Amino acid sequence: MALINTKIKPFKAKAYKQGKFIDVSDVDIAGKWAVFFFYPADFTFVCPTELGDLADHDAELKKLGVEVFSVSTDTHFTHKAWHDSSETIGKIKYAMIGDPTGAITRNFDVMREGEGLADRGTFVVDPDGVIQIMEVTAEGVGRDALELVRKIKAAQYVRSHPGEVCPAKWKEGEKTLAPSLELVGKI
Repeated sequence: MALINTKIKPFKAKAYKQGKFIDVSDVDIAGKWAVFFFYPADFTFVCPTELGDLADHDAELKKLGVEVFSVSTDTHFTHKAWHDSSETIGKIKYAMIGDPTGAITRNFDVMREGEGLADRGTFVVDPDGVIQIMEVTAEGVGRDALELVRKIKAAQYVRSHPGEVCPAKWKEGEKTLAPSLELVGKI
């Protein structure tokens, strides 16, 4: 899974977003920050808690200029049915991509072959279409949208401040590091 610093592969898909079926492709994210949030399946257990948590942080992500796409191997029709029947999923405003062929899921290397389901994978893509952050967790381990927001802020900071890096637990406004020979062995 050596996808860090690689460009995402072209894709086209149908999605459900705010009461409409829409077409989504790699062209739609050109020049923008994007999150691809893969999960195993609609109408399950951990998945709605994660997607709901992400929905709770959607406004903050939008302020950061980040477009969010949840992705599962369900269809866009199933996403609509889930959206209409679940209070938690009903608050989602971001696009819910249907990937019934598994093409996008395979592009991001999170397909569980033989099962037809995606692993829990999060990918942050920069405006050049390059993957800057990735996280894959086991089936029973849910993700935290607040930590995702923190990582995105760090990635955006590093992109706009060449020569600086963000240390562990870095939060917006805190001190960064400028790697140099003088720092070797002093941290």
